[in-house]
Amino acid sequence: MTMTTAEADKILSANFAPWVLELGLTVEALADDRATLRLPWSDRLAREGGGLSGQALMAAADTATVIAVSAARGAYGPMTTVQQSTSFQRAVTGSDVLIEAVLTKLGRRMAFADITLTAEVSGELAARASTVYALLG
Repeated sequence: MTMTTAEADKILSANFAPWVLELGLTVEALADDRATLRLPWSDRLAREGGGLSGQALMAAADTATVIAVSAARGAYGPMTTVQQSTSFQRAVTGSDVLIEAVLTKLGRRMAFADITLTAEVSGELAARASTVYALLG
């Protein structure tokens, strides 16, 4: 049975630092091997020039991986980022961002994911990331 978006939103509120929660991320969709989150546009997250900050996008990609792993495992468990690599392709201005984390491998102790970050208004790819997680529990 696939985790519900309401259950995944509870994982966000119960397990992330207050500054991550201040990003306003919400879970849009879940499947057995993926999670899609929404990062709402906020002037507070914009850098000089009006583009959404890379730090906010990287935190969103990292967070989406945790939700995708939790959905695949059926529940949240302790895990930690081992590696994250992000390539930025274009600035996002005035648009929510949809973050889709797709698990490429889920083992007993490690998880690997590819993440796309897309500006909702234009549909253009803003960034790609890859993550590696150690599963601790």
